[in-house]
Amino acid sequence: MNDTSSARSLGDIARIQAAARGQRTAFAFEGRATTYAQFDRHTNQVANGLVALGVRPGDRVAYLGKNSDAYFEILFGAAKAGAVMAPINWRLAPPEVLYIVRDAEAKVLFVGPEFIDQARGLLPEFASVVAVIAAEGGAPDWLDYPAWRDSQPTEDPAVAVGWEDPAIQLYTSGTTGHPKGAMLPHRALLGPRALQRAADTNWNRWSEDDVSLVAMPVFHIGGTGWGIMGLYNGAKGVIAREFDPNRVLDFIAEDRISKMFMVPAAMQIVVRHPKARETDFSCLKYLLYGASPIPLDLLKECMEVFGCGFVQMYGMTETSGTIVALPPEDHDPKGNPRMRSAGKALPGVELAILDEAGTPLPPGQVGEIATRSAANMSGYWNLPEATAKTIDAEGWLRTGDAGYMDDDGYVFIHDRVKDMIISGGENIYPAEVENAIFGHPAVADVAVIGVPDARWGEAVKAVVVPKAGQAPSPAEIIAWARERIAGYKVPKSVDFIDALPRNASGKILRRELREPYWAGLERRVS
Repeated sequence: MNDTSSARSLGDIARIQAAARGQRTAFAFEGRATTYAQFDRHTNQVANGLVALGVRPGDRVAYLGKNSDAYFEILFGAAKAGAVMAPINWRLAPPEVLYIVRDAEAKVLFVGPEFIDQARGLLPEFASVVAVIAAEGGAPDWLDYPAWRDSQPTEDPAVAVGWEDPAIQLYTSGTTGHPKGAMLPHRALLGPRALQRAADTNWNRWSEDDVSLVAMPVFHIGGTGWGIMGLYNGAKGVIAREFDPNRVLDFIAEDRISKMFMVPAAMQIVVRHPKARETDFSCLKYLLYGASPIPLDLLKECMEVFGCGFVQMYGMTETSGTIVALPPEDHDPKGNPRMRSAGKALPGVELAILDEAGTPLPPGQVGEIATRSAANMSGYWNLPEATAKTIDAEGWLRTGDAGYMDDDGYVFIHDRVKDMIISGGENIYPAEVENAIFGHPAVADVAVIGVPDARWGEAVKAVVVPKAGQAPSPAEIIAWARERIAGYKVPKSVDFIDALPRNASGKILRRELREPYWAGLERRVS
């Protein structure tokens, strides 16, 4: 293997891999293959082009588009220029897109073909933007990305880039208030990977023959981070423009995908696709999954169908992705207690469980998960108070997740702290109730929320998506749960819905589910 462990910036990855394996494929996208030598040359051209447009170290460039090979060229090219990439969630409404471009003070905006009209309508309000570049053409009045890139010098710009300089600014999902720009420095994106390589865990070994699938959106750490992972390890990356279960199955069979990352919601869609049980998964070595809790029954179903090694990943945007992993050896098709955990801390990661006062709690007690490692963000862009609330003076980052550690260091996630239900003085974590209900043979999906209750303050309500052709009754669901969890955790009521609202990373939008029940009330907790 090459030694990208010495890399001090994302740009170094392109340089090192070009020297080590220049003629091997870095990316394949919709019939177009890019070698590592071409990738290094293209990123030099992007960097030179950005500098020519007036982009200086520390300036932000924004990307509004779906997954493509151009995105990674722009990301690494921006890094070589010392600039910071700010990918935008393309599912956002125009006012939200406008907010992010303004908040990032983006100098250059790259736009995918699907969003040209939207961007054109917002352009008069982009005060900071000096140039708009059409990532795949289609806008004669804007710069055309391939033509613009190819007109630039191929020499390395040799801009000084620091280990602590931000490389990516990923915006949080914004389920409450405005989204915050989490600044991820080169240190956070590269330092942990060097430690993981040194640890030489079986599931994290890569070879030149590995083929990874980049199917999660690049505006999410699961998409961008996974793409960086493949480049760091010299593998071939197959890029899916967007998540499509039919195409995912085709990619696995036709491109011989050996490693991939998916969120549980995507796993559920793929595993229940009619083609899933006809697809040859023999090439697939490992499926890494995370970003939201997974019901045990769904995990066992996926293990049966995919037949590969499974690795659960726990992390967040603010930790540059994964900080905790549950390795394949802790996955048992019959199920075991550890499969309900997120796993153990990765090399170099410190974890603590804190009470409300910030005091560490002993094993087995539920509190807020905190972490300290090189993977932590440097802070939120232009939000010092929010940064101080999240990262303390000693470098501990509060995740906002409730959970506990057992005596062996395995982390068990209950839910987001803010989603905790307090009913009759008892703390109830929705994920635990959802896991109990999910195994019901008529349940396709479920979310649990707290709703107002005159007696108990809050009552547990389950919102269930039935499987096709099934019509379970509330009484059936409640009885099923009562057999599996304590009585005070059992839903008092059940509603049925066609599909659960989720954000781009697959997390259930509980606030959206809760809204109708709390509308008109001054307080949203009781």
